[in-house]
Amino acid sequence: MAEGTDLRTAPPATAEDDYLHRRTLRRGSAGWLLLTGLGVAYVVSGDFSGWNIGLSEGGFGGLAAATVLMGIMYACLVFSLAELSAILPTAGGGYGFARRALGTWGGFLTGTAILIEYILAPAAISLFIGDYVESLGLFGLTSGWPVYLACFALFIGIHLWGVGEALRFSLVVTAIAVAALLVFAVGAFTDFDASRLNDIPVDTSALGAGSWLPFGVLGIWAAFPFGMWFFLGVEGVPLAAEEAKDPVRSMPRALAIALSVLVLLAVVTFLAATGAHGSAALKDAGNPLVVALQGAGGPTALSRFVNYAGLAGLVASFFSLIFAGSRQLFALSRAGYLPRFLSLTSRRKSPYLGLLIPGAIGFALAAWSGNGGRMLNVAVFGATISYALMALSHVVLRRREPDLERPYRTPGGILTSSVAFVLALSALAATFLVDKDAAFIALGVYAIALAYFAFYSRHRLVAHAPEEEFAALAEAEAELARD
Repeated sequence: MAEGTDLRTAPPATAEDDYLHRRTLRRGSAGWLLLTGLGVAYVVSGDFSGWNIGLSEGGFGGLAAATVLMGIMYACLVFSLAELSAILPTAGGGYGFARRALGTWGGFLTGTAILIEYILAPAAISLFIGDYVESLGLFGLTSGWPVYLACFALFIGIHLWGVGEALRFSLVVTAIAVAALLVFAVGAFTDFDASRLNDIPVDTSALGAGSWLPFGVLGIWAAFPFGMWFFLGVEGVPLAAEEAKDPVRSMPRALAIALSVLVLLAVVTFLAATGAHGSAALKDAGNPLVVALQGAGGPTALSRFVNYAGLAGLVASFFSLIFAGSRQLFALSRAGYLPRFLSLTSRRKSPYLGLLIPGAIGFALAAWSGNGGRMLNVAVFGATISYALMALSHVVLRRREPDLERPYRTPGGILTSSVAFVLALSALAATFLVDKDAAFIALGVYAIALAYFAFYSRHRLVAHAPEEEFAALAEAEAELARD
């Protein structure tokens, strides 16, 4: 029996088929190409803006070192997730992995952290979309709640239509954004000057300060959350496992290719932008790529093109993060960790309440707060907790179940996931250096969720949900081994 499960309150055995039938996703809708596009789409908006704020925390050298370290963390994490997703190809993603390895508490802790990330990030990005719409003068609109509402309504509507249609739309928009980044890099590199990379004044009072580390060694640590922006979200690809074609093969392939594309984009974007106009000019810019191209002059044809493409990048990430949040909520609800009605699916096999309710929360947060940076910092806090727990899950499963069938094995094994675990904890601590208020807001939300689980939902889990059945099977096999 799965830990914490109370079959007296779970649906009776005769209702199992009907319960899961009403909570079924459309299987076989996404091949490796759509999954790869989804992985890039999660992240691509971070190449257009946000990462540059790390220049004000660590300078060029500090942000470069932070980006390399965070890139290593994501590489180690992605290789670990590739193994886990081949073992447990369900919509639960990171929550399902942690449920198998760490029990019900570990599963809920991980799933809640992921949910915080995927509800807050789209809310923040809707604000950035509003800013882009206003700056581009599109239809005479200004950034405000009508634009945010239009974003949520339009793109949730496409998701309600069906997952295959949604992922194809995401792939097209992502391809436009990636092409624009490459065009930007070509244009910016024509004006590249290495002396501009370290033009931020040096804080001589900081330990280890110099031209490449103007804010000292501590600046590297403070820049961790911004180095993450080049990769934040790629870990969400396994959430599409139940809707993938041959997930055992396609999931590891998609994760590896998506990360490779993101590394390439991070390197060319970072170097081209800072070398074209200087780190000092970009560190506080809301649209750093446009600033890098314009220099001291006015708009150019290329800068206007990149500006429009930036809007496409924001749309791609917004759209894909809505998908990720709905699937995480769906899985937690189907297993009883959250109210079960949230996992009901429509005739087109879309989790309609899992799309509509987080969307309504995201829109309300965007319209009420108006602080996209703060919401993204809360999202980063949730993300780092989930990374640490997912990496730990890989370590625990390798040690506890060494004979478990693994169609894909992580290169480096436990060493790889241990590196991800240590770096994730370092990134979590760094969020307190950047925005203490955001970190404590996230902790408050976390505490409320944990109280709900402790006093209510952990006694009402659904034993025949996929993640719970995987865990129950593992427990039964362990008991047989002991006997």
